[in-house]
Amino acid sequence: MTKDKKSLTYVFFTLILASVLWYLLFIVKPFNFWIQMSVSILILIIISSFSKNIVFKFKKITPSDILLGILSAIVLYAIFYFGNIISGYLFSFKDTEILSVYNNKAQGDLKLISALLLFLIGPGEEIYWRGFIQSTLAKILGENKGYVLSALLYSLVHVITGNFMLVLAALVCGLYWGWLYKKRQSLIPVIISHALWDFTIFVLFPLI
Repeated sequence: MTKDKKSLTYVFFTLILASVLWYLLFIVKPFNFWIQMSVSILILIIISSFSKNIVFKFKKITPSDILLGILSAIVLYAIFYFGNIISGYLFSFKDTEILSVYNNKAQGDLKLISALLLFLIGPGEEIYWRGFIQSTLAKILGENKGYVLSALLYSLVHVITGNFMLVLAALVCGLYWGWLYKKRQSLIPVIISHALWDFTIFVLFPLI
């Protein structure tokens, strides 16, 4: 087996694991949602770190990285804000599915949820999805194909939740953060963007 095939096989293995973890998280719900999500993210980071083809592109933090992360989080929130209004006219089940996600806030103190979103969940997802999945696919298939495929996979993993709005949100986020990572070639602004967006949309200014 060639090196590229081994890398793709390992990517596929971690994606299966991610799907199982997401199924447990959103469907089975064996214990507290936020703790389970944090543990799931840590498992994916640890598993992906065993890959010999791992590429976590961290660079020195610059003021432009911080500014870009903040501005991109604001832009993405605006996209979701107006998208939420438009989707209300298109999907009668929109509010029910979005509320099913927001209801998880009842399982934890807002301070704990905020800390997990800002310092573990948001950053962890970027390390796995962009730092490992997109970087690996881009190295094998090329930047553009790796970007598009990783965004689609990010969305497809959420299909197992049975929540259409969550799948659609994942697709938008995957394309958005994947593009930012492809252009910047650094995880720093993407992590800042994801963490701030998570915190804003779940804690500060929920859409519902």
